[in-house]
Amino acid sequence: MFSKLLIANRGEIAVRIIKTARALGYRTVAVYSEADSDAPHVDLADEAVCIGPASAAQSYLNSERLLEAARLTGADAIHPGYGFLSENAGFAQACVEAGRVFIGPPVAAIELMGSKGRAKTAMQQADVPCVPGYQGSDQSDATLLSEARRLGLPVMIKASAGGGGRGMRLVQHEDELLASIKTARSEALSAFGDGELILEKAIIDPRHIEIQVFADQHGQCIYLGERDCSIQRRHQKVVEEAPSPFVSPALRQRMGEAAVQAARSCGYVGAGTVEFLVDANEHFYFLEMNTRLQVEHPVTELITGTDLVAWQLQVAAGKPLPMTQAQLCLTGHAMEVRLYAEDPAQGFLPQTGTIIDWQPAPGEGVRIDSGIVAGQQVSPHYDPMLAKIIAWGADREEARRRLVRTLEDSRLFGVTVNARFLRNLISHPAFIAGAATTGFINGPFAGDPSLSPAQPRSLDWALASVVLHLGSLKTNTLNWRRPQPLPWAYKLRQAEVSATVALYETAEGLEVQLDDQRLTLAQLKQTPLEPGGTPAARGQLSFTLGTHRQHAQYLRHLDQVYLQVQGRSLCFTDLTYQAAASSDTQGAGRLVAPMDGAIVELLTEVGAEVKKGQTLVILEAMKMEHQLKADCDAVVAKIPVVKGQQVKIRQPLVQLTPHGTAD
Repeated sequence: MFSKLLIANRGEIAVRIIKTARALGYRTVAVYSEADSDAPHVDLADEAVCIGPASAAQSYLNSERLLEAARLTGADAIHPGYGFLSENAGFAQACVEAGRVFIGPPVAAIELMGSKGRAKTAMQQADVPCVPGYQGSDQSDATLLSEARRLGLPVMIKASAGGGGRGMRLVQHEDELLASIKTARSEALSAFGDGELILEKAIIDPRHIEIQVFADQHGQCIYLGERDCSIQRRHQKVVEEAPSPFVSPALRQRMGEAAVQAARSCGYVGAGTVEFLVDANEHFYFLEMNTRLQVEHPVTELITGTDLVAWQLQVAAGKPLPMTQAQLCLTGHAMEVRLYAEDPAQGFLPQTGTIIDWQPAPGEGVRIDSGIVAGQQVSPHYDPMLAKIIAWGADREEARRRLVRTLEDSRLFGVTVNARFLRNLISHPAFIAGAATTGFINGPFAGDPSLSPAQPRSLDWALASVVLHLGSLKTNTLNWRRPQPLPWAYKLRQAEVSATVALYETAEGLEVQLDDQRLTLAQLKQTPLEPGGTPAARGQLSFTLGTHRQHAQYLRHLDQVYLQVQGRSLCFTDLTYQAAASSDTQGAGRLVAPMDGAIVELLTEVGAEVKKGQTLVILEAMKMEHQLKADCDAVVAKIPVVKGQQVKIRQPLVQLTPHGTAD
């Protein structure tokens, strides 16, 4: 028995485990690196211990510091989550030796399944179908080349000790074999400290189907249906669903029984996942067994009505499984996508930075597991997954629609994420038809617009300028009684493209001109998403274009405007007042207030030499500080304001004499 649980992990899985543990009455202990001191899992737990610097090797992968945290807090059980040390047999053994309950399978099972080569040999002995291949001890280049030729190309080279696509190469041509063996071995050594390789006959465009198994300490073992994880990028799962649209009841039973057989053969206890490749003729082959909770476990929970973390804790405490195979019932359909800090338009380059705003949009049948909050830094030290978005429906299409809507309505500003890519994936006709295989992203989906930079439309430019304009007004609802003849000009940049937008106030609303296009946005209304934000720094903008009533979500932060319109997320930079200083309206060298506000700092003085782009004034407006910069190299001629003074929009703040200008 145990009463206090230390979660040896971070992010959304730590939050998820803590919630269930607390519901069951356990005390919880979080661990965190110096980079995660403000992370949600730290605040959610009853206690927390800093275990080292940001580097995972010095913190979340440091078993000694984790065990010391358990001793310090009196935690008598340790849950490893997934990733990090969750499948490390040495850590599991160290927990046992330290008198702590390890929430996972026996050390021997972790050790066996941690080696792809040994696991495959064990599965062959247990009569579990396996892909033809080679997993011998002779690891010489000559032997591997010979065995690959025996199997026949295409062949898959895999790191025996690892996963996640590292140390894995698909070879389709003879002249690529030797180089692929060498790079796979080098990558395996770097990632796992073990260069052992196995070879498998490549199954082209298969389904990747995994079976969730669960075993207790009393000899009972059941399977909880399957998950289809076929949509992958670089061997990393992107979309998971349960049940699979490909798997028939008969195939489910055959695969489930094989998975249970695999678990029993290694004396398994706890939650595990047996992964299979399935060809078009429903022949399935053992791939590997993950001896931990999977990232995608929520889809199984939603269709079975279970809490697998609760099951883990109950089984670890010596209790029998709460359900038999006969009692298990699959209801409805569930889908999950992983929200990553990455840019699909730049080859899925991981992104770092500050999360300025995070507003998930839960709804009927929707579950969002996240470990992030606004203001949190996305660190380069850890996996870029920020959240999991999961939807359940009475059938597959209802689950898919709910997931699409949630992706479109949830917003994360400040860091580029893959939401548009995910939405387009599950909206593709091949996915809707249930026909997507492991080759889907590099095949039918390869030309999708989400894989290229988003191109802002005229409406996007117009909305960004309107958000800036409304930020200078006193009300959230525009209701003009007379037109204003002079336009308001806003200069914006989106990515590498700049544009000037002119706004005309009319009796109907705002008329926006961009190049030779004019759009009239009528019935404009701001809905603040936080109290006291009038006009709000973030919220929803409602407008009518022609006869079409629409909505856009926005956030103003420093000199940036973030927009989310119809599932598209864009960031614009406001260049208005840097550029406007040289326009006829403002005059070269004349710095004016872009909106009503208060002078926070004056960073120059009369007679000072200033450079173009140098910050001269910091203006506070709408709970934000705005840096106002010089538009040219100049001498400060006049400063008609003082620190702390309230100023009006367009009020002169600093007068400059540009170099080369006569007195």
